[in-house]
Amino acid sequence: MIRSIVLVFACITMLVSDVSVATAQAPTESTDKDARELRLAKYLSGATFTGHFTVDGKEDRALKPESYTIKSCEKLPEPDMYSMKVAIKYGDTDGEFPMQLKILWSDRTPVITMDSVWIPGLGTFSSRVLIHDGRYAGTWQHDAKGGHLFGKITPAKEQ
Repeated sequence: MIRSIVLVFACITMLVSDVSVATAQAPTESTDKDARELRLAKYLSGATFTGHFTVDGKEDRALKPESYTIKSCEKLPEPDMYSMKVAIKYGDTDGEFPMQLKILWSDRTPVITMDSVWIPGLGTFSSRVLIHDGRYAGTWQHDAKGGHLFGKITPAKEQ
């Protein structure tokens, strides 16, 4: 199901792009944060998350595949908020969904965060998806069902 939407939605391998902050003065914590957020949005735009998910209580069954493509990602003015357009394909679901998601940082690691986010036609989801070194891993919850998700991230330039 959509447990990884979050993920997809995104969102987000640990920024491996080159957006530099050009300033005449020494960089401040604020400009470093702004540059990091811009690199992340650029990295996520066009990125595909491909992997698997589990369902709690059914871990002994074959892993289910999932794939999400973040068509676009833009940093919003609100702190930690990003606007994403995500293409989701799994089971009978095949569509693009606009989402506004929070991405928090644990040191240099982005974590896509969803708390009871309603996705039209799909339901309400919560999740945490950590992005690191071209991979994602996390947890998802959809009503009474939940599980884990994990896989690799292919940036747009590599597709």
